[in-house]
Amino acid sequence: MPDFAFLAQAIVSGISTGCIYGLIGIGFCVIYNASGIVNFAQGAFVMLGGMVTYTLFTAWGLPLLLAAILTIIVVALAGVVLERVVVRPLWNRNATIFVMILATLAAQIVVERATLIAVGDQPKTLPVFTDLPPIRLGSIAIGYQIIWIIGASLAIIAGLGLFFRSTKVGKAMRACAINREAAMLLGIPVSRMLALSFALSAALGAIAGILITPTQYTAFNVGVPFAISGFIAAIVGGFGKPFGAFLGGIMLGLAQAIAVVFLDAGLKNVAALTVLLLFLFIRPGGLLGAVK
Repeated sequence: MPDFAFLAQAIVSGISTGCIYGLIGIGFCVIYNASGIVNFAQGAFVMLGGMVTYTLFTAWGLPLLLAAILTIIVVALAGVVLERVVVRPLWNRNATIFVMILATLAAQIVVERATLIAVGDQPKTLPVFTDLPPIRLGSIAIGYQIIWIIGASLAIIAGLGLFFRSTKVGKAMRACAINREAAMLLGIPVSRMLALSFALSAALGAIAGILITPTQYTAFNVGVPFAISGFIAAIVGGFGKPFGAFLGGIMLGLAQAIAVVFLDAGLKNVAALTVLLLFLFIRPGGLLGAVK
């Protein structure tokens, strides 16, 4: 039986990892609300967030903050390119949602292979943002990178809430999420909102990748595991509910952390799938979805 300190340390780690899953899950929700598409290239944005920042920081010698900001912009533009090159032609031809989902999965594989060719298969990491000894609360050590992850995630959630409630663009994106046809009749440029949703989703993925890379690593093939975790977080939260996806991510991170403590590190993915199955059976609408 693990001691309390070890369990508490795992819970802190699980919350920080869950915040990353939550940001990825929000990216799924943003695109789904705007288009009805489940974008399985979301994991590629997370991978690119860490990988592009690493390249700008090490190969180009840019300061870490500047490298991170430029990476977010570059990955957001990559999201727009994905929408214009892959999704938009299928959209204009009235392709089924299933076909567009497969297209995003294919895009994920292409980005992975291109990254492998460009930078190789060796894992990369970034320095922590604040290189100071961890804060100690009794026997619990809280690293500053964990504080960065949790603080940045909460700030992003607050900023997204303000954006969707108080800006014209945010309100237009919400209108598209509620009823795309009615939004089009009201003069809202739905196609432009779709491109913006991909840019916003890609930026969220890039931020998640930048935040998590100093505590783990990034490589060409980390995108799929992150995408699966973010997808589960979105389902647990109630698919299409951004705040629910964030809560679902934290729940998923905690479930994995507790599984590592009480069971085995190799069973953390089993814990994630168990959480998913429980919600599908007991509450298929998710945390914030309608009870069915």
